[in-house]
Amino acid sequence: MRPGTGLAACHHGEILQGVFLDERGRPCRGLVTLPMARPLTRATFTPLPGTPAHRVLVPGRGRAKAARAAALAVAECARLSGTRACGGLLHLSTGVPVGLGLGSSTSDVLAAIRAVSACFRTELPPGAIARLAVSAERAADPTMFGDRPVLFAQRRGLVLEELGAALPPMAVVGCLTGGGRAVSTLSVTGRTHREDDVDAYERLRDLLRRAIAAGDAAEVGRVAAESARRNQRLLPKAELGALEGVARACGAVGLQVAHSGNVAGLLFDAGQQALRERLDECRARLRGHGLTAVRTFRTPPENEGERPWTTTYPKRSADRT
Repeated sequence: MRPGTGLAACHHGEILQGVFLDERGRPCRGLVTLPMARPLTRATFTPLPGTPAHRVLVPGRGRAKAARAAALAVAECARLSGTRACGGLLHLSTGVPVGLGLGSSTSDVLAAIRAVSACFRTELPPGAIARLAVSAERAADPTMFGDRPVLFAQRRGLVLEELGAALPPMAVVGCLTGGGRAVSTLSVTGRTHREDDVDAYERLRDLLRRAIAAGDAAEVGRVAAESARRNQRLLPKAELGALEGVARACGAVGLQVAHSGNVAGLLFDAGQQALRERLDECRARLRGHGLTAVRTFRTPPENEGERPWTTTYPKRSADRT
């Protein structure tokens, strides 16, 4: 076997996150993420024949989840390909900042799984990758499904609903809240929504489904803004009022936040008039509130022409989230 390489994207927090009904009518945590084309994580898996299959070595600290994911992928890919399983060496390189709610650990995990899959010359479907990712990190983001918006049960690795082909075209001005401090995802996900929230989140689910079908960016923005407000009792953001004021002043259709991190985004209809001027005004108003716009991007993601991250993020921690 030859070394295999895998790539994985990240996301910019959530459009919607809460508690929903699953296929059996039971309350279930779920989320819809806002995809980004960059930054990426790149993984290379080099097999070491004769090494126990569970033994995956990863240089650097804080990569235990990726190592677990690679070992699980080895077992699955060996079974599918009829090849003898073995451990290996996993190298990861990433530009995804840690602890901000961008899905850095899932990006690591997906890149590792894809690198192992390439090494064994197997093709794992997104559903299988999702199950491996959740097994490796307890809760995963749905970035294995690409740009297609899905309501995803992050602790079960299941798609609760495919919401449509793509999000309406939007421009996003992203910034940091909470001084850009890292947030431990598991400490936030341990806080629970109340079961009586189900009706409210099911209503938002229905509105989002309809908005995506109609290509209605304004309605997507309203859903995201309400989800952000509802998240205040789980991970309050002192800057939310300021962000709402900037959104109104600049003609944004809404805002979204990382429900377990410190990124936030102002959402604009990509087809609205004077878009460039609105984006420039948004960045200026954010600066006036002591917030720095760190990224401007479009969704669905564009592979070319996106502005790079323009601020220095906090140093990576050993516990990737």
